[in-house]
Amino acid sequence: MIQAEQLHARILEELDLSRDIPDEELTELIHRVLDEGSGREYIPLGKKAELGRELFNAFRKFDLLQEFLEDDEITEIMINGTQNIFLEKEGKLIRSGKRFVSREKLEDVIQQIVAGSNRIVNEASPIVDARLPDGSRVNVVLGPIALNGPIVTIRKFPKEAITMKKLMEWQSINSEVSGFLASLVAAGYNIFISGGTGSGKTTFLNALSQYIPKNERIITIEDNAELQIQNIKNLVRLEARNANVEGTGEVTIRDLIKSALRMRPDRIIVGEVRSAEAIDMLQALNTGHDGSLSTGHANSPKDMLSRLETMVLMGMDLPLPVIQRQIASGLDIIVHLGRLRDKTRKVLEVTEVLGYWEEEIHLQTLYCFEEAYKEAVNVTEDEEKREIRMERKVSGDWKKIAELCHREKLMAAGYHI
Repeated sequence: MIQAEQLHARILEELDLSRDIPDEELTELIHRVLDEGSGREYIPLGKKAELGRELFNAFRKFDLLQEFLEDDEITEIMINGTQNIFLEKEGKLIRSGKRFVSREKLEDVIQQIVAGSNRIVNEASPIVDARLPDGSRVNVVLGPIALNGPIVTIRKFPKEAITMKKLMEWQSINSEVSGFLASLVAAGYNIFISGGTGSGKTTFLNALSQYIPKNERIITIEDNAELQIQNIKNLVRLEARNANVEGTGEVTIRDLIKSALRMRPDRIIVGEVRSAEAIDMLQALNTGHDGSLSTGHANSPKDMLSRLETMVLMGMDLPLPVIQRQIASGLDIIVHLGRLRDKTRKVLEVTEVLGYWEEEIHLQTLYCFEEAYKEAVNVTEDEEKREIRMERKVSGDWKKIAELCHREKLMAAGYHI
């Protein structure tokens, strides 16, 4: 069977690389080479069409990645060198039979991706975050850091923003908790979304943002622009920038937060807090910018507070009680998300930050997700039984634990919950 690599080489021989080749001319050349190949060896019509798409993508788009990017069922693409490509579909990881023809071809695709985001990646600077034109998040790691070849991880985002209604259809949240959070957002509560990797923090932040009043001025700050804030006309989007090859020109999240404070924002949305920028975010929250939103990685609401304390200490040497008072004063609500064993994503807990006293930050759980039935785990079960148990859909509902304590913002906005 004729291989795509052979056809690719034949097309390269025919191409005039001294000029730009229109898509129509390239398509005509691909069809001619395919016809020549099928004249020597029979190629089924379906296979011929597939080869035509692959060859066009190799020259004009992201090679074999293009097929995965256009498949709406695929949510994540993981490339471990040229030979191993894994895909996430419906929460499950599967190995693709596709592979890159060479390391050079994979590296060409990587350079094409990072150039589109005005980023640089090479052996001297082997790690980079970028994004695709459709907003998909890309992480690249090259050698000598990556030992088994170039590593590319692509987190795809839906073409249309996911709304709270859609999250309710997916049973990620129920109407009561959704309505409660909608009122808090509209009333200007500062909300922090926590969760593990892949728990849906960015998606949930996008959904919450639909309840921001349309007449407010919103500034978003991100490492890589991926937020999809809808129906806000007075929207300013800021993105951090890495240093150039000379080591200059870096613009950090901290720089952007400081600049945003001079832009007369009603709310500031920080896509993800990871490091020392936590101190600047807290200062913004404590200087009248109510209704701000942000996300961070943590295993629980309490763990999120500990991580924020650590991140503040990365940027400023302050006594721990001072930091804790800043956090307790700035944050109103923590929404914790999780990815369950059946791969579904849910709001696991909504927690109120009550305040700081007796040398600690006090929290109160308002809502939590409770499973309807927890199956006993047999430690001696075989792999097949374990997979069946893990894939069984998790059922349950959200239980109201306590009433909101701090209602001042709700009352000021005219809400009565």
